[in-house]
Amino acid sequence: MANEIKAKVQKMGGFLSGMVMPNIGALIAWGIVTALFLETGYFPNEKLAELITPTLTYLIPILFGYTGGYNVYGRRGAVAGTVATIGVVVGADVTMMIGGMIMGPLGAWIIKQVDKVLDGHVKPGMEMLVDNFSMGIVGAIMMIAGYAIVTPIFAGITNILTVGVNFMISHNILPFTEVFVVPGQVLFLNNAINHGIFTPLAIEQASETGKSILYLVEANGGMWAGLVLAFAVFGKGMAKKSAPGAAIIQIIGGIGEVSFPYALIKPVTILGPILGGIAALFWFQIMDGGAVAAVSPGSLIALIIMSPKGKVLVNVGGYAIATVVSFVVVAFFLKRDKTPDEEEQEVQGIDMSQFVESHSAPGEEKEQTAPSAANVEKRKIKKIAFACDAGMGSSAMGASMLKTQLNKAGLYLDVSHVSIHQIPEDIDVVVTNTNLLEAAKKEAPAGIPIIEIKEFLNADEHKAIVQQIKDMME
Repeated sequence: MANEIKAKVQKMGGFLSGMVMPNIGALIAWGIVTALFLETGYFPNEKLAELITPTLTYLIPILFGYTGGYNVYGRRGAVAGTVATIGVVVGADVTMMIGGMIMGPLGAWIIKQVDKVLDGHVKPGMEMLVDNFSMGIVGAIMMIAGYAIVTPIFAGITNILTVGVNFMISHNILPFTEVFVVPGQVLFLNNAINHGIFTPLAIEQASETGKSILYLVEANGGMWAGLVLAFAVFGKGMAKKSAPGAAIIQIIGGIGEVSFPYALIKPVTILGPILGGIAALFWFQIMDGGAVAAVSPGSLIALIIMSPKGKVLVNVGGYAIATVVSFVVVAFFLKRDKTPDEEEQEVQGIDMSQFVESHSAPGEEKEQTAPSAANVEKRKIKKIAFACDAGMGSSAMGASMLKTQLNKAGLYLDVSHVSIHQIPEDIDVVVTNTNLLEAAKKEAPAGIPIIEIKEFLNADEHKAIVQQIKDMME
């Protein structure tokens, strides 16, 4: 039951983040233009600043609506979702991020149902006419409904959420949201929390003030950098060995998935990131910190780039505070741990030596023990999907490592990285993390083998998976 609930929460979170993540580049573009040309920016320019408001008011919500519609019903759904979204965008006097994230999928779902009803009832030669007019009629209805009926509801919701956030900020209780955010990150809901909740609210706030602290509630990677650095210094066994590589990837690449599992080794250490995040948010509040756009991925480099004029040192200071506090708290618990090294559990982090080995030239390698495939039905394998929550961070690196190992074994297969909630129908094998296994079982096409990987970026495990794939192939 618990696994089923977790899978449903992950699915909802993945669906929300699936609308935002593909459009992060557009958000960053808007953030850069804002940081440069706003009246308080690095290079104030009244003419170029005219790009800021239309991009935020129209482009971003419509992109969300288009992407949400596409995720539900392909390109036809994308068109329906876009048309449905424009109604709430034009009708509202606030930025309609939430409107796009709801109307896009809703418009696509409605046209999908209409197409099902019409399927088999259209005379040959009339298909294009019916398709176009059904889209036009449904789109017009959704556009009008969005403008006249839905917009006031969404505007009210947005205003309530904005008031709630402003209340937390003014009463200095925003930092304590980390008590809920950090455990959600450990459950691989980080993208859903950041892009499904905080980013839409942050965009609204940034449109008024030029920056938002909300961008840094979930995306401050310092609290996780502190945790893995503490494991690198005071950890034991495999955790200590793999932590330095995970720290590099966390700080430079901002991929939190390599850091979250360390907290699962010793759950008490989750207090480090929680307290680190709280301390950093208090600092941001006191020093008026914030970012101009989404910090994604949550790396130190991305944080610097997305910092507004005059706030780079403030934001870097918040990252450092989160790192130090998290490091000290986690180190305290690790130093008190009396577990012998040989009893230390393995971690889902990355050992940098394994990462380098996986991409090196073929040579003498350690003998691998692949999972048994004796009872696996032989099949043709051409396409492999490496799936994570958002399909962009850990799965991208994992897919690269797996493809390298497959090539070494003489298997030149198509390996793609995808969201666990958007696995293509033509995939032959799915590889996913243990925490996402239940979601993969629900989302993968029927009959497709799912290979479980405990350590997303562990080279030894990738080699074992290659052997299992070889055993499966005809």
